[in-house]
Amino acid sequence: MKHILSPISLLILVSSFQVQAADVMSEKLSLIKLPPGFEIQLFAENVPNARQLAVGDQGTVFAGSRKAGVVYAVVDHDGDLFAEGIYVIDQDLNMPSGVEFRFGSLYVGAVDRVLRYDDIESSLDSPPEPDVVTYDFPDKTHHGWKYLRFGPDSLLYVPVGAPCNICAEPGYAQIRRMMADGSGMEVYAQGVRNSVGLAFHPGRKSLWFTDNGRDLMGDDMPGDELNVAPQAGLDFGYPYCHQGDTPDPEFGKGKSCTEFTPPALTLGAHVAALGLTFYTGEMFPQPYRNQLFIAQHGSWNRSEKSGYNILLVKIDDEGNVTGSEVFASGWLQGEENWGRPNDVLQMPDGSLLVSDDQAGVIYRIVYTGQ
Repeated sequence: MKHILSPISLLILVSSFQVQAADVMSEKLSLIKLPPGFEIQLFAENVPNARQLAVGDQGTVFAGSRKAGVVYAVVDHDGDLFAEGIYVIDQDLNMPSGVEFRFGSLYVGAVDRVLRYDDIESSLDSPPEPDVVTYDFPDKTHHGWKYLRFGPDSLLYVPVGAPCNICAEPGYAQIRRMMADGSGMEVYAQGVRNSVGLAFHPGRKSLWFTDNGRDLMGDDMPGDELNVAPQAGLDFGYPYCHQGDTPDPEFGKGKSCTEFTPPALTLGAHVAALGLTFYTGEMFPQPYRNQLFIAQHGSWNRSEKSGYNILLVKIDDEGNVTGSEVFASGWLQGEENWGRPNDVLQMPDGSLLVSDDQAGVIYRIVYTGQ
């Protein structure tokens, strides 16, 4: 005999599941370690595979994805600092990891193309068909997902990852830039294996970017890189040299690492340093101003896992790295990870959002001083 739940019973059952899910997330958030005075909160849930973040003029948070093939819009309708509105802007795209917002339009990077959704914040319920900004990127998916960032020169910067672990294939391992309409594309930097994070120094306007080091050289080699490109034309060494001082065992023969631009900071091996942002807000204390936050996604090919945290990189007024320390940790418990930080985004109020493509949520980090 079949038992059919009444509407009231079904509502109670759904509410019970929601409470249980909230309790589980609350327990997980209690594992996150932050400096004194900082707190982490859940900003949005049910954002599967959330990757790069961008914020619109009206406060809409946009999130790309990679495996999910979806672009999301996340909205806090009632102003309670929790985004209950989750909209699908587009779906069935090819790894639409990268998102950027400019002049009312949402830009999305999907492997071989960049798309633009105009006047997007006024049409979240019925998003427009996108305009294609350009099809002029390679279509290989290995390291093919994109990260987008407009620079202070109003040009759109887009990495083109190497289609392999280690190889020398023309047209890849680059950071390109172009006009907002897709014209004038040029190579800005080369020798960049796989960058999934770009940021511009607020004072010096130089490009800073993460780069993931190659695999299959052991647990501790080579380190991921934090690089600085103050002008076009620099070569950061891939596939010939890694972390500024280590020739590749295959491609490094006959090359010297002194031929290439060294990293500003060598990060841990396999930590998968991804999205990054300079903090310019007013909420965090003064020592955090103009400092760099990096989401370290975490290793997949190391005998003991590393990464799974938010790194704080300290930079002086001259633009030199003076040190680094873990700012937020706890997504890795022993050798079990329950989350993977992917991108960091400063909000207009000075809080910091963090996307997590494993947990499918977005966090909000605030400073209360308590």
